[in-house]
Amino acid sequence: MLNGIGGRTIGEAKENLSRPEFQLWAIYRNKYGSLNPGLRTEWAGGVVSSVIANTNRDSKTPPFQPTDFTQHFNEPEAEPDDDAPITLETAMNTWH
Repeated sequence: MLNGIGGRTIGEAKENLSRPEFQLWAIYRNKYGSLNPGLRTEWAGGVVSSVIANTNRDSKTPPFQPTDFTQHFNEPEAEPDDDAPITLETAMNTWH
């Protein structure tokens, strides 16, 4: 869903949004997440909740993460080592 970027419908977006502009929005979404206001609010609530929980936790308790308090977000996957070689199959799976 484009959330109004380029138009109110997919047809309008296809007419109004250039390919380079769409690619820039895709990069933005990959870096910063969904444009959905509900998901952004949920994430913000998770951040606030984790800060409060960490402020009040016992020193023996592991730190809380925002994802401990969100329904639609999971722990981020570990970033692969950029210098490590990958298999051909892994590379092909990442090419869309």
